[in-house]
Amino acid sequence: MDSINIKQLAEKLNLSTSTVSRAFRGHNDINKETKERILAMARELNYQPNHLASNLRENKSKTIAVVVPEIANNFFSRAINGIERIARVKGYHVLIYLTNDDFDKEVEFLSELHNGRVDGIIMSVSGEAKDHSYMHKIRKKTIPLVFFDRVYDDVVASKVLTNDYESSFTATKHLLDQGCKKIVYLVVNKNLSIGKMRMQGYCDALESSKVKFSEDLVIDCSNEMSSNMELLDEVFRTVKPDGVFASVERLALASYYVCHEQGIRIGQDLKVVCFSSLEIASLLNPSLSTITQPAFDMGKEAARILFRRLEDANPDEHENVVLASELIIRNSSL
Repeated sequence: MDSINIKQLAEKLNLSTSTVSRAFRGHNDINKETKERILAMARELNYQPNHLASNLRENKSKTIAVVVPEIANNFFSRAINGIERIARVKGYHVLIYLTNDDFDKEVEFLSELHNGRVDGIIMSVSGEAKDHSYMHKIRKKTIPLVFFDRVYDDVVASKVLTNDYESSFTATKHLLDQGCKKIVYLVVNKNLSIGKMRMQGYCDALESSKVKFSEDLVIDCSNEMSSNMELLDEVFRTVKPDGVFASVERLALASYYVCHEQGIRIGQDLKVVCFSSLEIASLLNPSLSTITQPAFDMGKEAARILFRRLEDANPDEHENVVLASELIIRNSSL
């Protein structure tokens, strides 16, 4: 049988086209029996609703973009799951844009997205601090933008963060209480807001224990595992730290590799704590002490804020939400 349109389907059901359309879009004002009758007739007549055309009429794409620096990191994969959970309930699709911490890619993606391809954007920024004026195009188009985890302080937008300062302070204090005197702080970009907050917590914890801060113990790393291993190999041989506080997961893993190669006993010769949502942290040898961020909940909260903006259409209202991370002490720091 040839396919039919929504008007013909409505005529066969003796209903209005708007009622049929609302049934396919999941509106609550259609009673269950009517909705089931509409869907049954649609299956019988092989009718396929054209959601794209409907979305175009409403000037909506029913799609949101999620821009992240990486997806190999467990934190971002779990955050994306949280975002997708809320988007699915709202009937939206999610497009993932991966910047690989490349600022030029970030600019390219955001410049493309302001043309109406998506209805809103959830973003964790790249690791580079540069001119962010390109984001004003997004604001002028009144496309809702929500930052999570990694943010630009100079861009006005809703933000979902964790208590990075307090978490870093607590983790550093834990290493100090375990007898560490020379703690290296491993960071990828200390100029990014998240890097600044975590480093400040580290510095203040040292000061609270009357341990002198040394710039030489702040190690600027990269996103490349091989480069980090080469750098840490030299640091562990020359500086000989007794503690490692890694601001991101990959740096703790690089530390494990280097310690294994050098015969350094983690937990005895060197104590390690890091920010990580790694599910197998407890299975490592030794088990890894982590500051675990509520990644899934952060994603859900960022999505909830975005959809409130989409539904309320108030471009001047911005929310700042701070969720608590948890320090889980395991054998790597005992």
